[in-house]
Amino acid sequence: MSIPSISDVRKHLIAEPGKPFDLSSRDSGDRSLFEDKSLAKTSLKKDAAVINELKDILYAEKKRSILVVLQGMDTAGKSGTIKSVFADTTPLGMEVKAFKAPSSNELARDYLWRIHNAVPKKGHVGIFDRSHYEDVLVVKVRGFASPEDIEKRYEQINAFEEHLSENGVTIVKCMLNIGYEEQGIRLRERLEEQHKYWKFNPADLDDRALWKDYMSAYEIAVQRCSTKHSPWYVIPSDSRTRRSAMIARLVRGALEEMDLSWPKSDYRLEDFDFS
Repeated sequence: MSIPSISDVRKHLIAEPGKPFDLSSRDSGDRSLFEDKSLAKTSLKKDAAVINELKDILYAEKKRSILVVLQGMDTAGKSGTIKSVFADTTPLGMEVKAFKAPSSNELARDYLWRIHNAVPKKGHVGIFDRSHYEDVLVVKVRGFASPEDIEKRYEQINAFEEHLSENGVTIVKCMLNIGYEEQGIRLRERLEEQHKYWKFNPADLDDRALWKDYMSAYEIAVQRCSTKHSPWYVIPSDSRTRRSAMIARLVRGALEEMDLSWPKSDYRLEDFDFS
């Protein structure tokens, strides 16, 4: 049994741009890419090391950036993914942004303002814990914007992501697909395990009660916003280790495709006296 290729992982997880997408057909417990958990751990460890190496070259080059978007229901593992996939990555050149409810200052501006403001600088790896998709997910389900405004946002988001991709930002979008039963288990863990107490929020149960509405909103968002320049990858997330291993494969693949190289120096050793 061998580690699945990056190409195979992409093909298995991608929501094909321009094609119908049925979220219910994606098994949140799918283990076909990594049947053996130990293999997933090995793959994750190897990819985490390579991601760190490539991140350093990206930082030195300072010409492009990469943005990893992690979107999913509560307990899907967004923070856990960051911790695992970037376990070996030094902080230099890393930017992590967790999007919460917008502030009064953010609400006074267009909904993409705070997102664009958080896009990683050239040479940096940016990670979004939740993202601009909150504005077609929770905003849609909770009725915080009109159906007419929501409808406009899909194309606005596509145009925004195309703008980024045309200006040196490689985007890797991952929907962390957790099952209803598994989410229930993890929510209970937040009141059973002391180191997770701080994570529990009764409001999470309000969202859980709207599970079907959220799944419908996710399905539409993935369908409408999986594009050639920025496709969605739907990650089976009932297994934490396998989830992180799959995302690490995607991130490594995106960095490798950037064909990064160490910048050349304009200085010559013989021009300086080091005595």
